[in-house]
Amino acid sequence: MTHDVSTLSLKEKIGQLFVFGFQGYEPAPEILDLIERYGVGGVIYFTRNIVDAKQVHKLSQSLNEAGEKAGRVPMFIAIDQEGGMVARLVKGITLTPGNMALGATGEAEAAGDTARISGEQLRAVGVNLNFAPVVDVNNNPDNPVINVRSYGDNAELVSAFGLAAVRGYQDAGVSATVKHFPGHGDTNVDSHHALAMLAHDRARLEEIELVPFRRTAGDADFVMTAHVGLPALDPSGVPSTLSKPILTELLREDIGYEGIIITDCLEMDAIDKNYGPGQGAVMALQAGADMVLVSHTPAKHREALAAVEAAVASGELPEARIDESVKRILETKAKRGLYEPLKPWTEIEASLDTPEQRRSVEKWSEASVTLVKNEGGLLPLRQEAKTLVLWPEIVAVSVADEMLSEDGTLGARLAHRLSDVTERKVTDPGALDGLEQFEQVVFVSYDAAKFPAERAMAAKLAEQAPDRTVAVSVRNPLDLLLFPDVKAFLAVYECRPLALEAAAKALTGELVPVGRLPLRISEQYPLGWRWQ
Repeated sequence: MTHDVSTLSLKEKIGQLFVFGFQGYEPAPEILDLIERYGVGGVIYFTRNIVDAKQVHKLSQSLNEAGEKAGRVPMFIAIDQEGGMVARLVKGITLTPGNMALGATGEAEAAGDTARISGEQLRAVGVNLNFAPVVDVNNNPDNPVINVRSYGDNAELVSAFGLAAVRGYQDAGVSATVKHFPGHGDTNVDSHHALAMLAHDRARLEEIELVPFRRTAGDADFVMTAHVGLPALDPSGVPSTLSKPILTELLREDIGYEGIIITDCLEMDAIDKNYGPGQGAVMALQAGADMVLVSHTPAKHREALAAVEAAVASGELPEARIDESVKRILETKAKRGLYEPLKPWTEIEASLDTPEQRRSVEKWSEASVTLVKNEGGLLPLRQEAKTLVLWPEIVAVSVADEMLSEDGTLGARLAHRLSDVTERKVTDPGALDGLEQFEQVVFVSYDAAKFPAERAMAAKLAEQAPDRTVAVSVRNPLDLLLFPDVKAFLAVYECRPLALEAAAKALTGELVPVGRLPLRISEQYPLGWRWQ
């Protein structure tokens, strides 16, 4: 049985407007209560909810059963599974490369293929909504939250890859979400912590930020809003999430988007500290949003629900405005097959992390490795030479990142290929002890602009070992700007096992790097550059 707007009570319709998060590997009592009382529109999984694929399947089944028992509309079960450094489910599935790595392949097929693989695995364990792909154009080197989550700094590249990813996810039965509308790429503030402002005029926005959304929104089930103020579009300065000129006039009427508009989380400081989840939820719905995301706190879930109920009762938020959104939500749930039962674990286990899936993502990861420079023939590394590998401190540079202790290091992978490898941490006081004994040095950076120890080490090597140092960035290729005189520079775009393995192969000559820079590092290294 499917549901229709006319068959739902007002309370149930309000419930459909919300996606909530919860704590624990099993459904928390608070979320079960909201499912029973409201029939919430969806839930979101974070790492706090996830052990591995089998446990996620069981969790999804439990949530589905709770909804069925209460006679509720099936829920969207959402996740941020962007790939690379932003992935919540990593065990029992094939983890795909992140966006900038895919952009470096130069092949939009990479984005479509990996999205389909990810989507098939998500759907098998009960996840039917992915808050991906990011289609922000990362054209600000100081951006603290987008960075490698973007395909690159070129609007056309981002558009092509984003569209391929949307189609890949949705071909697999998972609703895709293009985010963060109308663009978070040219900000130097993380909206998890404060309100970011984008001061560009409409002409500039049409030239860069809005291009990927115009290209992808017609295919995507969801568009997620950004907590970014754009005075050129809304002089009031309110975040886009709460702006009728941006959500209704621009996205709905001008761009012609007909799918679901969902907010980014209202517990992010840009909204929570300035408006609160209650007022924020009402304002977002008034602005034209269809669904409101409140990811963490049960008290704030209740506050948001109560605020919307009160706004409808007072006439501040017309019930007809809610009905428009609920209609879109129900139609999308039916279109994506949410009424179909979840297959048992025994039927889907064999479809996860298959040899074919692993071969495909390995191919694309290897295709992303980018050799930016190789002066003096330092690469490939000499097999018998005494080698020092300097490994950075790997810590999250954004709250969106997931840090995995099992990823390992580049030195460990080189030790399988070279005869004499010593690995030390960049932060070790004695990292350069006996430097004169090492015939080749591999300096690994993660995001040197944010870590003084990496910059200090680069300066020491430039002084003490300039003719035998190879630099490898394992996240941000813009690191090259901080040590431009290094003789050889290899870029991968995430500190994940596939990327580290591919980097080790490239350093030792097992593979020829064919990746191309997906962003301009400087005039010397433009978009599409690779060592010839």
